[in-house]
Amino acid sequence: MSESSSGENSASGTVLAIVLVFVAIGGVAYWMNSRREQPVDEVAVAVADDEHRARKVSTRQPAADTTAQPAAAEASAAPVLTPAQGADPATPAAPAAASESLTPAPAGSLEDVIGSALPAVVRVETNTASGSGFFVKADTILTNVHVVETNLLVTIRRQDGKTMSARVEMTAPTLDIAVLKTSGADTSQPTLKLGSAAQARAGQEVVALGAPLGLQNTVTRGIVSAVRTVGSLTLVQTDAAINPGNSGGPLVTRNGEVIGITTMSMRPGAAQGLSFAVGIEHAHALLAGQTPAATGSTPLNALSQAMNASTGSESDARRAQGARAYERTIGDIGRRADQLDGSWTTFKRSCYDGRIVGSFDREWFALFEPRALPGLVQPTCTSYFADIRRVAEEIRTQVVTAEEGARQADVYPGTRRDALRTNRLDYPGWSR
Repeated sequence: MSESSSGENSASGTVLAIVLVFVAIGGVAYWMNSRREQPVDEVAVAVADDEHRARKVSTRQPAADTTAQPAAAEASAAPVLTPAQGADPATPAAPAAASESLTPAPAGSLEDVIGSALPAVVRVETNTASGSGFFVKADTILTNVHVVETNLLVTIRRQDGKTMSARVEMTAPTLDIAVLKTSGADTSQPTLKLGSAAQARAGQEVVALGAPLGLQNTVTRGIVSAVRTVGSLTLVQTDAAINPGNSGGPLVTRNGEVIGITTMSMRPGAAQGLSFAVGIEHAHALLAGQTPAATGSTPLNALSQAMNASTGSESDARRAQGARAYERTIGDIGRRADQLDGSWTTFKRSCYDGRIVGSFDREWFALFEPRALPGLVQPTCTSYFADIRRVAEEIRTQVVTAEEGARQADVYPGTRRDALRTNRLDYPGWSR
């Protein structure tokens, strides 16, 4: 290679190196300039904090830089997000409007429902007794007739202990509902919303509010056991504890709606967890001015009659019918057993050689005992003996079936025992 060629190559290499250095320096400068014009951390703070957003965008992004303007406009249009009270400031809360449209507010707790309802519940006092009641309007209270009895004026004791008088405006003994009116309407008086007993479902949670035994602001909790119709009366059955003094108080659902007016419970010695409230639909009608016709019956009387009809008279009739059927059946079986007695006498005289272990009302009952016939059966009587055993087994099956039917019909054990003894069928081993 010549010297001229070597010099040319050296000069070309020098020029190329210088060009590459300038390109690298320009690239680094451009990268550093872009980092200064749009700092990531400060843009994020501008989105989360409206007050600092305008200041940081205006000081960090020159107006002459057209490439930064779209980012500034976008940041300015972004919604302002402020942390909720007590929330983590690093986690912005969702906009209020979006929260309301997408996620409904959670239902209040049972404690909240009770806390809102109790100020509407009062103690109703007379000269001879006391019960409970509740405001449904600023000047209107519902309670039981058996709480106010024949009084025209009663005393109302509020949750805070303050008292006022109320007049008995309307009574419906058939429903055991009384409507009371106070002398003036207090617009700040809390009231309860009336719901529907007909819409209540078995197992639905309810609370009874009132003043049992004079203990005001008492709450008991339970479920709807059933909704029962007794004649024209609707009753809500519940296992919530209802004690003297609860009468006239509200039976409230978790939604804070009254579905019944508590009116009675079974005596502790008679039943447990068996209480009743008059369906609130009846109060709707009273408040609308519709007075039911007088029938002389009360919810307690109506319920007692219904319970007697279902658990007393009807059961007695079923039991008596079952006893008659059982006695007829056992009589028929007894007559068949009498016929088998004759066949057994012939068998024992002609075909059986041995003794019978045990004492039986009918000797062939020994067929059902494992070691009661230790003797020998004559070979010529094998078929005859098999027929006797077959008939005896059929009789046993008939007696067991009759006993089961009598038990299902609740026929008394004494009645069954007497029928068996009369027909000489009182044998303890029938079901073995």
